[in-house]
Parts: sequence; C-alpha cells; structure tokens
Amino acid sequence: MKLWDIKTGECLKTWEFPTAVKRVAWSDDDNLALCITEQRSGYQGAIRVYEISHEGDCKNQPDEPITEFSPIGSKATVAAFAPLGHEIITGHESGKVALFDAKTGEEIESNERAHSGAVTDLQLSPDGTYFVTSSKDKTARIHDTKNLAVIKTFTTETPLNSACITPLKPYVIVGGGQDARSVTTTSTRSGKFETRFWHRVFEEEVGRVRGHFGPINTIAVHPEGKCFASGGEDGYVRVHWFDDSYFRSRPYGDLEPAD
Repeated sequence: MKLWDIKTGECLKTWEFPTAVKRVAWSDDDNLALCITEQRSGYQGAIRVYEISHEGDCKNQPDEPITEFSPIGSKATVAAFAPLGHEIITGHESGKVALFDAKTGEEIESNERAHSGAVTDLQLSPDGTYFVTSSKDKTARIHDTKNLAVIKTFTTETPLNSACITPLKPYVIVGGGQDARSVTTTSTRSGKFETRFWHRVFEEEVGRVRGHFGPINTIAVHPEGKCFASGGEDGYVRVHWFDDSYFRSRPYGDLEPAD
C-alpha cells in the first residue's frame, strides 16, 4: 500500500504485505487509513488500520498498524469506515455485510444474507447514514449503516462490480458486465458494458450510459455531483460530465423538492 502526495505525485510511504492489497479507504477526518489484503498462499485475509501522521512532510508514517484482524468465516472483499471512524463496514465473498469495531476488530453486527454472491463494492452516502453495495449476484442494494438492514434492491441481468450514490439527485449508479474471459466473443450490446442509473427511492431504472468495450470495474461520483468516472476492463477511464438537463430534470414531478 502506498501513500502519495497528490499535488506533487511523490510517494511518501510504502507498506509491504505478503499478499495483494484488494482495497483501501480513508476515515472522514483523514487520520486513519485501512487496507484489505488477499487470502492466499497460507496467509489469512486481513484488515489493517493505520494512523496517518500529517506532520511535516508526512514521510514519517508508522510501520505497524494500530489494528489488525482477520474476519472469521468468509473473507472480506471490500471495506469502508463508518461515520466518525469508530467502526468499519465490510462486504464479504459469501455476500455477507458486517460491522467491526475499528480499534478491537470485534464484529459488532452482521447481515449474512445481504447478497447471495460476492460483494464487489461498498460506498457510503454523503451523510453516511446508509451505503450501497454491488455484487456478483447481479444486484446492488442500499443498507442502513447502523443495523445493516437492506432498504432498497436494484436488480440487473449481469454481475455488478461497482455502485455509487449521487449527491444532489436521488440516483444510484451501477456498472459491471459479462465476465472478462468471455468478452472477446461477446458484442458490446450483449455484454451489458454500461453504467446504469436507478432511482434510489423507487427502485426504477432511469437511464444508461454506454462507451466501454469490456466490463466496468469501478465507478466514482464527484463529491459535488458534477460528474462521474468509470474504469473498465478495456483499459479506459471515462469521465462523464452531467449537462444542464440532468440538474433540471424532475423525473418524479412533485415527489422531488422544488429548487
């Protein structure tokens, strides 16, 4: 895992692990960072939490984590800090979603049936009260951050690799597509290589954006809701800026608050 200065491009710190790093995440105050390492070659998958120093040139970072734990049962595939940074939300290979104490590594809450397939992404809402997950079971779901209950479900025809929540407008954006091994024999249309917009309250699809020629692996939305970026198996990152009609649209009329 590497820490970078985004202004200069300088690498400030490198942490070495015996297996691949599958996910990194920051706490809201930027004082903590976590990573998930792969379960492989006799090593257990682990979640490590580091306290990040902001003093001086930020090159003097701790070598050891303040917390390190391996979730029992299904390995964790994704994770994020809950609001305030006291808990960590995890998604697992079994489809489970869980909540862990960030200091002790103790499991506080779990939903074993959040998904029926591996969880591939987990992103929080702007206020942190709920979060969205995507899964290989071809669904994305919104969960309550406190009790992990499923609030909304968005069902597609293809495995999903990523999902995010848009600020300003009530949408969830999802992306995925047919397995990369089958891409060479599949057309762009039948492979479902599209980002898809769903109304997060009414669970209805409201639009699609094409452009990738392979499965979409990750989606991120601008913090101010101005645009979103998608990264695909085709090797491209596409940045889509919303035009004025997106912000003026009122797809559900009086159900949305007036400007």
